Amino acid sequence: MKIALVNDTHFGARGDSQVFNQYFFKFWENIFFPYLKENNITTLIHLGDVVDRRKFINHNTASDFQNRFMKRLWSEGIDTHIMIGNHDTYYKNTNKVNAIHNLCSTYDGIHEPFIYTDPKIVTFDGVDILLMPWICEDNYEQSMEFLKTAPVEVVFGHFEIAGFEMDRGNICHEGLDRKLFDRFDIVLSGHFHHKSTSGNITYLGNQYEMTWADYNDPRGFHVFDTETREIEFILNPYKMFHKIMYDDSSNDFEVWKKYNYEPLKDCFVKVVVLNKQNPFLFDSVLDNIYKAGVADLSIVEDFTDTLIDIDQEIIDQAEDTMTILSKYIDNLTLNVEGEKLKTLMRELYVEALNTEKTE
Repeated sequence: MKIALVNDTHFGARGDSQVFNQYFFKFWENIFFPYLKENNITTLIHLGDVVDRRKFINHNTASDFQNRFMKRLWSEGIDTHIMIGNHDTYYKNTNKVNAIHNLCSTYDGIHEPFIYTDPKIVTFDGVDILLMPWICEDNYEQSMEFLKTAPVEVVFGHFEIAGFEMDRGNICHEGLDRKLFDRFDIVLSGHFHHKSTSGNITYLGNQYEMTWADYNDPRGFHVFDTETREIEFILNPYKMFHKIMYDDSSNDFEVWKKYNYEPLKDCFVKVVVLNKQNPFLFDSVLDNIYKAGVADLSIVEDFTDTLIDIDQEIIDQAEDTMTILSKYIDNLTLNVEGEKLKTLMRELYVEALNTEKTE
């Protein structure tokens, strides 16, 4: 039996941006659902963070989620199991009040997915798998008991484990001790968006790019084989973030005339100017980028105030807000522990993202 695994889908991300919403569904409708049909996969497990914000959801986002995602699963006979993630639950101390129960309820009760707010052992094709939703105050003791005594070899969950990368270069310094998972053969988790493996623990990474921190970091979904216990990664070929390294020092104008701007439509583009000797050509390139219909365009060309190598600066320019803040904290002389300040900063940042702007 093969099981499709997804996680951290974050429907409604970036303030319910329609650009991101269409980008997400481009993956679901062109890659994910066709793959399931072609490979006769009829079971899906979602490892948490179905939606993006704990407090509310945009009506348009809710409609697309129900009609283009959940109803597609129902109509194609996909047996769906969903673990509650920290973004899905309204309160921080309990998983009981959550967006998924509200969004996925049906009048007949037949088409509803299996939703897990507490740990539970579920058997798939003869393999017992411990499904672990977000661990909070309400289910903490029960969750610890399951991790210590559950008679299983495979665990799927939405864990925050210390020592793993949340996104590239951003290590989680707090959270569960990885030793809690030593007795299991396979541990698969959502929550962190960067795909990584250490020993028996694998963070699956999410399905698509959401910030500049995701640039060139492979995204996609996984398929778990209950017979071989192998995990196959299915790449999402669609990119949201693109960097163009502009250099016209070779005077090879044909390179820019032949450049394919079409993939930039509805995407975020960063033009990094390494060498600009022909302003007319540069303006022509920018004009072609705009004509492609980009969602956002930024230009990086002033390196006069930097004291580091330009190539490294190019990379750093693509970092997201939290990465920049973390590096800033690292360079400060503080009377408090830097990691605690980073944790507080991250919590405030996430809280800010979850707060609806009112005008």
